[in-house]
Amino acid sequence: MANKVSNVTLAKPKKSGAVFRAPLGTELPTDAKVTLNEAFKCLGYLGEDGLTNENSPTTETIKAWGGDTVATPQTEKADTMKFKLLEALNADALKAVYGDSNVSGTLDAGITIKANSEEQKDCCWVFDMILRNGVLKRIVVPCASVTDVGEIVYNDKDPVGYDTTITAKPDDDGQTHYEYIVKGA
Repeated sequence: MANKVSNVTLAKPKKSGAVFRAPLGTELPTDAKVTLNEAFKCLGYLGEDGLTNENSPTTETIKAWGGDTVATPQTEKADTMKFKLLEALNADALKAVYGDSNVSGTLDAGITIKANSEEQKDCCWVFDMILRNGVLKRIVVPCASVTDVGEIVYNDKDPVGYDTTITAKPDDDGQTHYEYIVKGA
C-alpha cells in the first residue's frame, strides 16, 4: 500500500469548544458527530500546546543469570490527558481544577474558591477537535479525575492558566478512553 499524504493530519479545537466535563454516569457519546448531553460543561480555551495523551505501558525487565532478557511483563498502563485551561474566570473550568463543591457563585455576583485537600471526584470528559480537511475527532474518557495541577503563575505578560492532568480509569468494559473519527459534513 502506498503512503498517502491525505492521511497526515493536524488537530485544531472545534469552535464550539474542545474540552467538556460532566458528572460520572452522564450518557456518553458513541461517535464524533452526536450532540453532547447538556450535562457536559465546556471548560473553554486550552493553551496553545493543545491536548497531550500519554497512553504507554510500563514494563519490568526480568533478566536471567548472564544478562539475557527473558521477560518484560507489563506493570501498569496509565492513560493520562494533559492540557492547560486558560479561562481562569470560567466557573466550570475552576470546578474542574478545585472540585465542584469548592467553587461557588458567578463572575457577576462573585466567585468563591476553597483550596483544600478534598479528593477530586471522577467525572466524564470529552475532547472535540477538527482534523485536516474537516475530519472530526472525539476522545471520550468515561471515568477520570484530576490527578495533577501545575504551578499557577500570576504575572502581567502571561494568561493565568491551570496545567491540568487527568488520569483515566477503566469503564465496565475495561476501556480507559474511546476515540471516534469521521469525515465532517
